[in-house]
Amino acid sequence: MTSRYAQQTISSGSGCRNPNRCRRSDKASRTKKWWFASTAIPLIAATIGPFSNVLSIVSLVSPWRFTLPDNGLPFSDNHGSDDAAWGIPDPNWEIIPNIFSIIFGLLGHLFLLLNFTRRVRYIVALPLSIVFWLLSALILIVVEIAMAIYAPPVAPGEAYSQGFWHSVLASLMYVLSCAMLMVNMVGYFKGHYPQKFELDDDQRTLILQTMSFFFWLAGGAGVFCALEGFTYADSLYFSQVTILTVGFGDFAPKTDSGRGFLFAFQIIGVIFLGLVIGSLTRFAANISADKIIKRHRQHKRESTVGRTVTSEKELRERLGLPPVRPDSAAAEGGLAESASEYARRASIMQLGRLEIVGRAVTFDEGKAQNAVGSGEEVLRDRRKKRRQKLLLLEEEKDRFDVMRQIQEETKHWKQSWALGMALLVFFSFWTIGALVFMVTETRISQWRYFDSLYFCFVAILTIGYGDLAPKSNIGKPFFIVWSITAVPIVTVLVQQMSQTVVMAINRGTFTLADWTIMPKKGILKSFLTRHSTLAKLLNRKQVDTEKGKHPERPMRDERHFSDIDPERSLGQQQDGSRVLEKEKYDDNELAKELSAAIKAVAHDLRSHPPKVYSYGEWERFTKLIRFTALSSLESDESVERDEQTEWDWIGEDSPLLADVTEAEWILDRLCESLGRWMRRQVQKHEQRKYWDEVFDVMEGRVGDRRKGEAATDTRRVGSRSYGHGRNEDWKGVKWEEPTGNMERPLTR
Repeated sequence: MTSRYAQQTISSGSGCRNPNRCRRSDKASRTKKWWFASTAIPLIAATIGPFSNVLSIVSLVSPWRFTLPDNGLPFSDNHGSDDAAWGIPDPNWEIIPNIFSIIFGLLGHLFLLLNFTRRVRYIVALPLSIVFWLLSALILIVVEIAMAIYAPPVAPGEAYSQGFWHSVLASLMYVLSCAMLMVNMVGYFKGHYPQKFELDDDQRTLILQTMSFFFWLAGGAGVFCALEGFTYADSLYFSQVTILTVGFGDFAPKTDSGRGFLFAFQIIGVIFLGLVIGSLTRFAANISADKIIKRHRQHKRESTVGRTVTSEKELRERLGLPPVRPDSAAAEGGLAESASEYARRASIMQLGRLEIVGRAVTFDEGKAQNAVGSGEEVLRDRRKKRRQKLLLLEEEKDRFDVMRQIQEETKHWKQSWALGMALLVFFSFWTIGALVFMVTETRISQWRYFDSLYFCFVAILTIGYGDLAPKSNIGKPFFIVWSITAVPIVTVLVQQMSQTVVMAINRGTFTLADWTIMPKKGILKSFLTRHSTLAKLLNRKQVDTEKGKHPERPMRDERHFSDIDPERSLGQQQDGSRVLEKEKYDDNELAKELSAAIKAVAHDLRSHPPKVYSYGEWERFTKLIRFTALSSLESDESVERDEQTEWDWIGEDSPLLADVTEAEWILDRLCESLGRWMRRQVQKHEQRKYWDEVFDVMEGRVGDRRKGEAATDTRRVGSRSYGHGRNEDWKGVKWEEPTGNMERPLTR
């Protein structure tokens, strides 16, 4: 008989028992493919929006063309000529559309926020955000094209200013935001996620902190522009370099009022920057944990379920082997049984070679076949060979241990993946940014690519020597956009390295100290215990003695089909064990243990890192969760109760796959079990009271009780004598003489 877990694996391959749950899981898996569009895109657009508005403001208040001194030649003291240039007044047809562009950009961001707060419906707010941002981008693009056609700067004495390049960057960011929101709407129209966007505390905090940071950055730039006489574009660049603690030194406050304002501006700006970086880090960690890490774990779990077998019958079905042939002579004696077992093994060896080492089952098809025929036939047979690797999980503990292995592998993969992604993004921003700065600074500073790499490395790590700094009108706006993303990336990289590389270095340092300058007691014994092979090599004599005593003993734990009971299934073992538990333990004792377990698990909620329970502890918790469901009288809630008390350790309903900690999951199920036990006690009390009234009516004692007379018969707790050992008429009904005391029924 195939176990119920085997049936699940054969039918669906996912370990899902409930069809409704399977359908919900399929829908959720389809939704996971659009997780970036549904979750990340709206938040990225909400953070890009305020930054685009700041860049638009710079393009409005700054002239778009500059006149360069000395006809555009750089100064001899290596200061770029762009710093000493003066602006050319812009025509009105450039200023007025720019004002409308800023208004449309602010309206687009406003409707996106109204969508988050559910003040405006998704189907109304998101299209309006797309339309307004698209209009803002189109206005800037049209004005830029018109400027290039009708009023371009005349080289080499004139050039585009920082205001023009800020408008180019702003239009690109508006277009990027529109494109992302369009992708989000496509996913909604395809039905991959609802229109309601639920913001958690971290996401709401990220939006508010980002808006506050850019507001403080733009406001501080305006103050420095007024106090120090910088242009607003240079003031924004100076404010960015100051808050990021880079400090190139190409701009510095020279007035007492500017230096005094720097105290408050820098302190508050660094606080805002730290909050934004922290929120971005948590957001990235949540995104990766909820989607990427879970997807990897789900893939490993499904792969494991697809290779799982629980009995010999299922193993033969998966390998395509013939079924076990019943032998009637096997029951007559040991000789017949040995012959039958030999025949079974011989039939298997004809098809291939089967090895069962631990939980791993390896079957090599055609490996044991004799190579008969020509060389071409032998080569053809070898090409047809297949090796199938399965997992033999007979016990529930085996499934639990396999799930723990999946968790541990996922944990290591998560650390490696996070560190790898952080390194990839860091090197991408470093190398690509260096390439852009090499192009932008060639006209003034003649940077080589190595010079750009050096500058980007110094800037991205906030070292800021000041020997190299962007001096061109296009280099400074690009530095503002590049640095505001690159510096948080370095912060994430440092955090990931502290969790992987730094921890590995610490463990290596402690290990070296335990073996050298600070030797630890018993370290050699513990090392040999962990490495049994090395211990055997050091004690060769003892190994030879053991081989002499047991020459036939294999070096590996190899088993054959004879070690597996064909009729043994995991479902039967569980059902039998639950019956034994029900008979062995009294409900009241288990209820006392249940209350004690709730108290202990509640204490484990405060553990950091979260408490991880062993299989023995889980087995005890499972018993306390299930004992109330086995004898529950709530038959109409059997389906819901089964979902709460039945699970597969490697299935989709596994407690080890829950989004909460193990202590939280267990505490929730224990409280549900306690509620079922209390409801059952109330039902028992009501039923006992009902049958007391029935027996009182049958025995004619209702009238006596109403008169206040005391009952004279004796009753047992939980049972009642059905009659008094004599024939008795009651309201014309003849009652038969009972053969003994009958237990009072528990149901009506």
